[in-house]
Amino acid sequence: MTPLPVARYQFVFDVQTPLHLNFYSGSMLRGVFGHALRHLACMTKLPECKTCPLYRTCPYPDVFETPPPEQHGLQAFSQIPPPYVIEPPPIGQKLYRAGEELRFSMVLIGRAIPHLPLIIFAWQRAFARGVSKSESRATLRHVIFEPNQPQQHIVFDTQENDALQEPPPSTPLPQYPIAATQQTLIIKTPLRIQQKGRVLSNEMQGRDFLIALVRRYYLLQELHSHSYIAPDFAQLSALAKDIKCETEFSWCQWDRYSNRQQQKMTMGGVLGHLTLTGELAPFLPLLHLGQWLHVGNKTTFGMGQYGIV
Repeated sequence: MTPLPVARYQFVFDVQTPLHLNFYSGSMLRGVFGHALRHLACMTKLPECKTCPLYRTCPYPDVFETPPPEQHGLQAFSQIPPPYVIEPPPIGQKLYRAGEELRFSMVLIGRAIPHLPLIIFAWQRAFARGVSKSESRATLRHVIFEPNQPQQHIVFDTQENDALQEPPPSTPLPQYPIAATQQTLIIKTPLRIQQKGRVLSNEMQGRDFLIALVRRYYLLQELHSHSYIAPDFAQLSALAKDIKCETEFSWCQWDRYSNRQQQKMTMGGVLGHLTLTGELAPFLPLLHLGQWLHVGNKTTFGMGQYGIV
């Protein structure tokens, strides 16, 4: 594997006015973040980014809607995966009252990591102006690097003169036993891996999951990192065919409102767990890092998150 820097940051807010979150708040958080980031970063105030002379140098499209490469040896891109993932609070409607704590995380990938100061400022601005239909407000208390690690590292604290501390290096890859032949994954947020326009459920094969993860990793590595070396996709695909997959999925569905399309949309995906069995050694580093990258469609909303048992 060629390297891909990845880091997770948890944002901790103190709620000032009551905040109601719908069943799945990832798309709402993505929307308010993008609006605040564009407001801060945009220099020309043009209505469309693609017509702006700063389109390929502005931090807003660089992070939120990365321009596709002007030339590519293998394919033409209409869009490419952005270098971030927003991980919302747990699924389910919730009312946060004034004085309560709101936590959610954001994964930054490759060249998005140096934009962390601007990203923190954008989240502060978004919640200071008000989010959701009720324009609820909250103040940022601090930002934690890799909150699930045994030793938490606070990189930003409003009680420490708003100084951004230097975070540790990005997430390292673990040393796996080379003979590992089975991994069980818990799907934490709805997973959407599509085949012929249909979201796969319990008919999902090991190859379906692994190749979706392979494609996501190497696209992110090529387009948002450095020193890209293409893997042998044909060999990985052949190896993935021999991986058995046992699933126990249930369907999860909800409605969200799309500001871009100005209409209500129904979203859905599978929750549950899957077990992969076979010669997993070539895929183990990818399976580990996928816990940060997510997999499938709508990963910027936080969908497709999983954890390895």
